[in-house]
Amino acid sequence: MPILKIGQVLLVSIQVDLQDQTVLALQEDLADRIVRTGARGVIIDITAVDIVDSFIGRMFATIASMSRLMDAETVVVGMRPAVAITLVELGLSLGGVRTALDLEKGMRLLGAPLPTIGSGAVDGP
Repeated sequence: MPILKIGQVLLVSIQVDLQDQTVLALQEDLADRIVRTGARGVIIDITAVDIVDSFIGRMFATIASMSRLMDAETVVVGMRPAVAITLVELGLSLGGVRTALDLEKGMRLLGAPLPTIGSGAVDGP
């Protein structure tokens, strides 16, 4: 699963069904990237996720706890109403996980401006 770096933020866009091994690999990769890049924030984009279970809910909380230990804050963005309802029905509070409706709001929540096309931050000088 690709992890993109945007300024001081790491962005993970979840586009596939998460299996146990995929999640464990993601957690390890993310921890490694936080340390290597000195990232101050992690955004997990779940716009493409239709269905969640307690395992995925715990994964968000685990990533948030792990990131916090390494001085990075986690924001989950793009949560669909059905996903939010399911998480509540499962009794998962996602402690330590902040949420935002979309990537732009998530970046703002972390105090990180979105790069603009032509600024050199996205497409080079």
